[in-house]
Amino acid sequence: MTHEAGIPLGIRFKLLSDTPQDSAAQVVSDVVVGDYRDLDTLRDFARGCDVITFDHEHVPTEHLRALEADGIPVRPGPDALVHAQDKGVMRARLDALGIPCPRHRIVADPADVAAFAAELERGGPAGPSGEDGGGRRAGGFPVVLKTVRGGYDGKGVWVVDSAEEAAEPFKAGVPVLAEEKVDFVRELAANVVRSPHGQAVAYPVVESRQVNGVCDTVIAPAPDLDEELALKAEEMALTIAKELGVVGHLAVELFQTRDGRILVNELAMRPHNSGHWSMDGAITSQFANHVRAVLDLPLGDPRPRARWTVMVNVLGGDYPDMYSAYLHCMARDPQLKIHMYGKDVKPGRKVGHVNTYGDDLDDVLERARHAAGYLRGTITE
Repeated sequence: MTHEAGIPLGIRFKLLSDTPQDSAAQVVSDVVVGDYRDLDTLRDFARGCDVITFDHEHVPTEHLRALEADGIPVRPGPDALVHAQDKGVMRARLDALGIPCPRHRIVADPADVAAFAAELERGGPAGPSGEDGGGRRAGGFPVVLKTVRGGYDGKGVWVVDSAEEAAEPFKAGVPVLAEEKVDFVRELAANVVRSPHGQAVAYPVVESRQVNGVCDTVIAPAPDLDEELALKAEEMALTIAKELGVVGHLAVELFQTRDGRILVNELAMRPHNSGHWSMDGAITSQFANHVRAVLDLPLGDPRPRARWTVMVNVLGGDYPDMYSAYLHCMARDPQLKIHMYGKDVKPGRKVGHVNTYGDDLDDVLERARHAAGYLRGTITE
């Protein structure tokens, strides 16, 4: 999708892909198949590139520093990207900036998890503002445990009700971050883009609805979100992008607490699922603006084209032939936008998404959900 955004600008892409079957490898003409964790492979790949950017955060930080030392521009750079790679580093930096987050601590073992839960029971530890970070009553378990590196779509995350349940996260042999389980009313996302010379734009704050830890639906803009709170979320995301030196797209995933505050949950420094609506619903998509930022071109207008845009992910099910479903979906809704990724269909795997837009939110939601369900095979009429 980033490649698609670059085509009208005549931008040529070179891709380092795990396999020839990867989505981008099916459309980019210049593909190198190799392991991004191998420094020699990265160096060979980077020769002749004007700039390096990413579709995930897992390239080792030290390898990116080596590329920079070789004179290859890396955007976002390793000093910024490490905050999306390492949750412990991210939490410490956001604390230093005074950005509100759930109460948290790095823990060493299940006994340390129990000690953290006991701290929550007593009403601490406080966040950087000295307040109860989660907007919930003081309490102990349940506690959320996250491996500090790796993990997405609910992977690498556990909700535990006791120290006895807390052993699993430590088996990976990496540090573990413990966080309070926030009492939130919904999840939001603030998406911003920043260029090397400091220009930045903010997209409308969206509501992100999860099912089993996986993003299912995104509504742009977030319904019934107080204007002051929306502005605060955008300003927070722009501040994080500036202070961390982000170049390109930054998604700030947020909790909206029951007492009307917002807390930072996660950061992603790449085009993000919560911004896929912008492909059809914004004047300039997140992908187009990411390309512009990486190349230090003037950024495009992020404003929405319609009052409401809804994105629903198409997850794989037991119905592998989605093409036959196009006839029904396209005939039923000529305004529907379907985006499929060329992936093998596996149960629960994100294989595409649909976008709908219009003036009536209930109608827009129903159209998107019907199309996604029909493509998956859970709706048959």
